[in-house]
Amino acid sequence: MSEQAAPAAPPGGVRGIDHVQLAAPQGCEAAARRFYGGVLGLREIPKPEALRRRGGVWFQAGCAQLHIGVEEPFRAARRAHPALRVEPAGLDALAAALAVAGAPVTWDDDLPGTRRFYCEDPWGNRLELLSEAWE
Repeated sequence: MSEQAAPAAPPGGVRGIDHVQLAAPQGCEAAARRFYGGVLGLREIPKPEALRRRGGVWFQAGCAQLHIGVEEPFRAARRAHPALRVEPAGLDALAAALAVAGAPVTWDDDLPGTRRFYCEDPWGNRLELLSEAWE
């Protein structure tokens, strides 16, 4: 593959990520609130009235949002995943809380300068949680 300079971004181009959506089966709302709100500590935000009939739950995750949306038929994302940044001092405690909640973690040290692990949400969607490595 030849290396070429990336084209200049057009004016008004992409500024960041607004939200990421993960799929879940119908009736997922209570489990989403327990896992994403209770275990991970994300703040639930209201869905716009026009979208509430579709089901699902939205959460604030830093400056972006994480949307749990109903999809039928449902199929978990086993490879594609969001990566949630965690304060370094809280990463180990969060891993322990996930394990207690029934979401075992798999630590991965392949990314230099980063501490991270993977787990699955209640429906099998892959999640990555990471922080800067302690010095």
